[in-house]
Amino acid sequence: MALDSENSVLQYDAPEKDLYELGEIPPMGYVPKQMYAWTIRRERHGTPDESFKVEVVDVPKLDAHEVLVLVMSAGVNYNGVWAGLGKPISPFDGHGADYHIAGSDASGIVWAVGEKVKNWKVGDEVVIHCNQDDGDDEECNGGDPMYSNSQRIWGYETPDGSFAQFTNVQAQQLLRRPTHQTWEESACYTLTLATAYRMLFGHPPHELKPGMNVLVWGASGGLGTYAIQLIKAAGANAIGVISDESKRDFVMSLGAKGVINRKDFTCWGQLPTVNTPEYNEWFKEARRFGKAIWDITGKGNNVDIVFEHPGETTFPVSNLVCKKGGMVVICAGTTGYNLTFDVRYTWMHQKRLQGSHFAHLKQAAAANQMMIERRIEPFLSETFTWDEIPEAHMKMYRNEHKPGNMSVLVQAPKTGLRTLQEVLDAG
Repeated sequence: MALDSENSVLQYDAPEKDLYELGEIPPMGYVPKQMYAWTIRRERHGTPDESFKVEVVDVPKLDAHEVLVLVMSAGVNYNGVWAGLGKPISPFDGHGADYHIAGSDASGIVWAVGEKVKNWKVGDEVVIHCNQDDGDDEECNGGDPMYSNSQRIWGYETPDGSFAQFTNVQAQQLLRRPTHQTWEESACYTLTLATAYRMLFGHPPHELKPGMNVLVWGASGGLGTYAIQLIKAAGANAIGVISDESKRDFVMSLGAKGVINRKDFTCWGQLPTVNTPEYNEWFKEARRFGKAIWDITGKGNNVDIVFEHPGETTFPVSNLVCKKGGMVVICAGTTGYNLTFDVRYTWMHQKRLQGSHFAHLKQAAAANQMMIERRIEPFLSETFTWDEIPEAHMKMYRNEHKPGNMSVLVQAPKTGLRTLQEVLDAG
């Protein structure tokens, strides 16, 4: 729903031009012919410092149900790294465009609307969720849009993401912006928060309930930061896993019941062949990890849900420590895609292995409302300038980023600004 629909659009003087420099604001609603964007091209696939380059490109043309957004700030996510690398697949194999603009999180201002857009108007302040679909099949009309064959992730499976002065999105991707937050704070959370929300609440009957115990891998990262806050808000118990002791206090401050450092254990990687000496050693160490969970949850209390995304390195242990009838829910494979596990513990203990992928609009809106109501905090750890977009992704690629979430400035000239008027005043 549109914001402040009764308020007049901010008026200010600005020239009409075909191309504006970064941070220069056009007249409200005026769409230039071209814009600056960080692009990826197929022939440049590689690490982000090689694959991302600034180019001048045409401003996208809208169809009837699309909205053009002036991007104030954008979030940094691992799919930008994947897009640059061209792995596990090249985004060009999907959309076929000449260039790719990454970025699947943003805060900004509605700058133009298609002729059939009814709920948003020029001047509305928004954040963007990254799910797109064609809206014309049974899953989009009574089912789950995330199961639609037309489902795609904006900025990864589409060529027109948020690392540009303007981005075009479907009108249903827009959400109210928490106006108490800065542009960079409101740009950093939608992808990871909505993903975590669906993982925890979107797969009944294994949705999060009060009193449950949930193991959260990567507890200090973007997904983990929101998972722990959601778990606490639901009255359940989060057990956070970290890889650096310096992150323990941060994870506890999010509301975790306890924290485990995986560096204290050696049961990581693909599962050894069952019933070999190597498997027996792995099993002994994995049980020791399970004992560390019991030290937090109480003896015999395995976790109801395992919140998974590392994949290859952690999945054998995740399957083992999940309780009978519990669920391992996974949304990524940041350490690898070749998952191995002892399936005896899956079928005999009737565990559920559930894949999860982003969220549909109702889930994204519910998660966003928690942010608006300040039940969840963005925990923005670092903000980069426009020129530092490749380096921001390199930090994520090297796993050197700070706990929390990252943003980059686009049209916002500096951090700490909350309104368009403050952006104009900052010049």
